[in-house]
Amino acid sequence: MKALFVLLLAQLCSASLVPEREKDPEYWRRQAQETLRNALRLQRLNQNVAKNLILFLGDGMGISTVTAARILKGQLQHGQGEESLLEMDKFPFVALAKTYNTNAQVPDSAGTATAYLCGVKANEGTLGVSAAVTRDRCNTTKGQEVTSILRWAKEAGKAVGIVTTTRVTHATPSAAYAHSANRDWYSDGEMPPDALEGGCKDIARQLVENIPEIEVILGGGRKYMYPKNVSDVEYPQEEKQRGTRLDGRNLVQAWQEAKPRSKVAEYVWHRRGLLALNLSRVDFLLGESLHPRVPWHQQCALGGPPSCPEVLGLLQWPVTLPRQALHEAVELDRAIGLATRLTSTQDTLSVVTADHSHVFTFGGYTPRGNPIFGLAPMQSDVDRKPFTSILYGNGPGYKIVAGERENVSAVDFAHADYQAQSAVPLRQETHGGEDVAVFARGPMAHLLHGVHEQNYIPHAMAYAACIGSNRGHCNAAARPATPLLLPFLGLLLLLLC
Repeated sequence: MKALFVLLLAQLCSASLVPEREKDPEYWRRQAQETLRNALRLQRLNQNVAKNLILFLGDGMGISTVTAARILKGQLQHGQGEESLLEMDKFPFVALAKTYNTNAQVPDSAGTATAYLCGVKANEGTLGVSAAVTRDRCNTTKGQEVTSILRWAKEAGKAVGIVTTTRVTHATPSAAYAHSANRDWYSDGEMPPDALEGGCKDIARQLVENIPEIEVILGGGRKYMYPKNVSDVEYPQEEKQRGTRLDGRNLVQAWQEAKPRSKVAEYVWHRRGLLALNLSRVDFLLGESLHPRVPWHQQCALGGPPSCPEVLGLLQWPVTLPRQALHEAVELDRAIGLATRLTSTQDTLSVVTADHSHVFTFGGYTPRGNPIFGLAPMQSDVDRKPFTSILYGNGPGYKIVAGERENVSAVDFAHADYQAQSAVPLRQETHGGEDVAVFARGPMAHLLHGVHEQNYIPHAMAYAACIGSNRGHCNAAARPATPLLLPFLGLLLLLLC
């Protein structure tokens, strides 16, 4: 009876939270009719040639994360949350992408990055190569390299950029420029002797050499650019942040020296340095922070890396830290809104998607407006303990106290660093295997619809912009000149991890 009483109480509270306007059936009818009118307008398809392409990629941003982030956004604006709209929710075309790798049901970020950037599915752990390449085997790479939409755009005369909140050599962004049998070969210091002897290049070196004229590169992981044991410019006393390269090269210097003398190439390692630049006078920009996996709110309080929210927006996915993950999803939403205001849907195709999901879930029959990081209104009918609405399928949040599940009432589950409980104990939480959403707006956005293989995404984007190999539908007169639009360029990959 006690459990029944708690459930009835929750239902009564929920009823009292219904906004007055939503009690009127006409409210819902008017809303549906307006939605119908908007849908009918989409029959007039935008078939312009896309002058700009913007790809926002939330690493691990599954549909459950999108929904929870929407609620958080609304609650931060003092609403109940569920009725809120993310910027991506306003995109008129939505598809689902199947994320499996060629050899993995639940994918990793390297194989998926190869799919949504290079248009080819690949094995887990491999970057910018076909499925003929076996992870760790350098000698299987030659001749199996595949190129990315970034290269297609560059070859078409576009300005291109990569902005990421992880290291620029991380799997998610590096498929844009690198070809590697192992996603972890950040510098030659992380490569085995047989790979070095086989002539394979580390990812940081490929960043500098493979496509030398990428106009904008912002991210982290600068230690992979410097010789082994060279002290970090910002944290000289921290040994773990010292350079890792065995070849003795300074790749930042190599990046600058490779630029034409008539061009201005700027390197920054801190947000203050970035904001001090006159970007109208900069031709090439490389910005690398120490490592942007410090939560965004802490980075900005400390002065921040080059990719703080004030510039382009941040997103990362801390392991089973739901408060940090969702706040950063809201920051991604801010960046999407900024891009929308700076561009026109008449000439800019914007796509928002994820590489894969995580085992993130929320439930528990929470009432309308329940704090997204709060407790469910019921206790477990097995162990008689409360639980938060957000939980994980596996991960380090699995905790047993005195032989029983930890009582969350005894801990600060509202803390930013609280690890949500998980069902299976693992040191690191895993990816999820379900489809992810693809939101699209702008020229040819209607090509992203229904359920697609993930590798279809860059082909649709390239078709819209008349770049790459599929250009039979384009005529020379319709092709636009290279745009000069900052901070969003001809092709901008916001690979937010």
